[in-house]
Amino acid sequence: MNTFYAALWTETLKARRSKVPLLTALGFMLAPLVAGLFMIIMKDPERAREMGLLSTKAQLMMTTAEWSTFFGMLTQAIAIGGFILFSIATIWVFGREFSDRTAKDLMAIPTSREEIVTAKFVLIVGWVLLVTILVFGVGLLIGALVGIPGWTTELAWSSFVDAILTAGLNLFLMTPVAFFATAGRGYLPPFGWTILAIFFAQIIAATGWGDWFPWSVPALFSGMVGPRADQLGLHSYILVFLAGILGLVATFYWWRNTDQTR
Repeated sequence: MNTFYAALWTETLKARRSKVPLLTALGFMLAPLVAGLFMIIMKDPERAREMGLLSTKAQLMMTTAEWSTFFGMLTQAIAIGGFILFSIATIWVFGREFSDRTAKDLMAIPTSREEIVTAKFVLIVGWVLLVTILVFGVGLLIGALVGIPGWTTELAWSSFVDAILTAGLNLFLMTPVAFFATAGRGYLPPFGWTILAIFFAQIIAATGWGDWFPWSVPALFSGMVGPRADQLGLHSYILVFLAGILGLVATFYWWRNTDQTR
């Protein structure tokens, strides 16, 4: 267990000394900022149109400026933008060992490979949860500054739970990204996988079969397409879980059985 804590501390130090965590957090901050801008537009669409911020077509698509709408935007941003940013974090955590040529050193130290991989996944879990909580907290601040009506503590709590669950669904789907970063020995294969997954997630969700495609589930869960109960079933969450387990097992198997000579 001491070797695991040492591995986790090492991974944490790597993250602290890198700009990647800060850049992903700053990138995610765009979500509450954009949502706040939309709330301002919704509150006074005529003035926004006069300022050139809102076209007639966009104005017709807008809903009311309420906390429920604002929280929905945040959750949807976590579903789509979160998958991209969480993938970047996962790609960096696993792929940097090959770009920095340190993978062979990790495989030679007394710490077991399983503990190294576990430490990396624990770091990613903490990373994702902290960024999600930070984004939601900034969203609360922006919403208060904008003066959005319709606030209730129950709504805020249920929306926070939805945001965490949406991030959790995306988190399960990070294990295949980790596998492609390790099996592909670098950054490009997992980036390619991420783009492909997002592409097919959008296409399959549009055809109405998104509940059977794990990578469409977070967006459907966030309410981006319609009411969650009408879009998803128990099988949807089981498929996400199975996809996460498959990626987890494949990643551990690769690290356990593959030799790295360069």
